[in-house]
Amino acid sequence: MQTITQAAVETTGAAPLVEASGPGRLVSLDVFRGITVMAMILVNNPGDWGHIYAPLEHAKWHGCTPTDLIFPFFLFIVGVSLVYALGAVRQKTENHGRAMARIARRAAVLYGLGLFGALFPHFDFSTARLPGVLARIALVFLICGIIFLKTNWRTQARLLVGILILYSVLLQLVPVPGIGPANLEPETNLGAWLDRLLLGTAHLWKQSKTWDPEGVLGTLPAVGTGLAGMLAGQWLRRPAPDAATKVVWLFVFGAGAVVLGMIWNGWFPINKALWTSSFVLYTGGLATMALAALYWLCDVQGLRNWIKPFVVFGVNAITVFFLSGLVPRLLNMIKIPATNGKAVGLCAWLYDTFFVPYLSPINASLVGAIVCVLIWLGILWVMYEKRVIIKV
Repeated sequence: MQTITQAAVETTGAAPLVEASGPGRLVSLDVFRGITVMAMILVNNPGDWGHIYAPLEHAKWHGCTPTDLIFPFFLFIVGVSLVYALGAVRQKTENHGRAMARIARRAAVLYGLGLFGALFPHFDFSTARLPGVLARIALVFLICGIIFLKTNWRTQARLLVGILILYSVLLQLVPVPGIGPANLEPETNLGAWLDRLLLGTAHLWKQSKTWDPEGVLGTLPAVGTGLAGMLAGQWLRRPAPDAATKVVWLFVFGAGAVVLGMIWNGWFPINKALWTSSFVLYTGGLATMALAALYWLCDVQGLRNWIKPFVVFGVNAITVFFLSGLVPRLLNMIKIPATNGKAVGLCAWLYDTFFVPYLSPINASLVGAIVCVLIWLGILWVMYEKRVIIKV
């Protein structure tokens, strides 16, 4: 089923290292990944950033919208994928060194893609954002990959609990140097202080300049999200009396994590930008239940007549995520004269010409995002039919 082109580079933890038709592959995982990446593109490409429906925006600070689920779901999927990618390698300790070298190389490629996206098109290193979505994926993949090779599930569960407690202590009890008591405010929390100390304001998120939603300290609980995915993946791979037992217990674990996250929210609020411990539990629980439902539908019941649009996104997930951020900037470098006499980028011109005159501002913005998803669906569908799977 799967042929990789000559131009392809090797896989990341965002995709299993097994053939698509292989016995160890989860169809549900490709579907889950595809749904998640499709949602990423939808929320990242509105026609107008000033007009967005509330569920398609991130929470202003504390709280969680559907959009806030997308990134933790992806990191959870990275964790599950590692189990299927490295499960056989872990049993052969003599291959661990080579496997870790591959993990490190792939993490470096992921980070490099993120850095390229931050630099393009001016390539000014003095102001390039050093954290970012791909940077966080790379770090979580690297750290979780090594942990998976060197530990068993019990140790991983203990690490997850320890990370969540440690992060809560750091953010809620440790005073912030030069600022004062521990706090959870955007610019004055311990993570924001550490980002400014290590990276300087020039290399942080441009919208804030004083803190970064993918900052250094937040990588610690993000690893916890990856560990949650690893634990779910190992549960799916373990021998069990039947698939129904696996699914039921995944729902139990997931629901329990959601409840614990909501309880913890009372004193350590659910917050994506801080990636709080309650956020890890809440989103990890929802991801576990989503995976359980998809596993039951796709892998157990074999109900697959609806999945192809998501699979074509899932098998080229990193590729489409990277290009969906790069291509609009390339197109906007092409300038088109506007009615007011000023030149606008091609993407902006297309939006102003074919969407704005016919729809309300907020609906024009939504339809523009949907069209963007459909365009990428068409491109990825052709790639899938031609068996072009670019693995990063």
